[in-house]
Amino acid sequence: MTARLRIEALGAAHDRKAFACGVEALDRYFHDQVGQDVRRRVTACYVACDAEGRDRVAGFYTLAAASVVLSEIPQALAKRLPRYGAAPVALLGRLAIDQAYRGQGLGGILLWDAVMRAARSEVAVFAVLVDAKDAEAEAFYRHHGFVSLDSEGRRLVLPLTGLRQT
Repeated sequence: MTARLRIEALGAAHDRKAFACGVEALDRYFHDQVGQDVRRRVTACYVACDAEGRDRVAGFYTLAAASVVLSEIPQALAKRLPRYGAAPVALLGRLAIDQAYRGQGLGGILLWDAVMRAARSEVAVFAVLVDAKDAEAEAFYRHHGFVSLDSEGRRLVLPLTGLRQT
């Protein structure tokens, strides 16, 4: 990383309009919708801010509570879970990096921050779940240890067992 960044909860002072990751749906969500979702408590949003630009957002991610039907979880993971109908997970809904900060490893840093935040949460979740939007995103999550939940491979999960000690 060439820039010094800090990760914090999205606040009113953050300049959301200047953020541009190049994916219209993610840019539009961050510009227009995320504030409402945070106020309604349907998601939490964390931003990486340039320490020198104070309010300049270099990247963001969202986390929300979700569940996965136990029968959808691979047997190797499900055998360690109680036989309830569903298992609680933290949903990594969106993760995006501003174009000016690409290629500096910020995506992995934000992903790790999200995983550790989920692992430290007082609300119990057994894994972080993500729906990869394309093959490139799928490869990114697989590189970081996520495994498939579905036959198409785009719904991925990272079990949190053992992460609390790291």
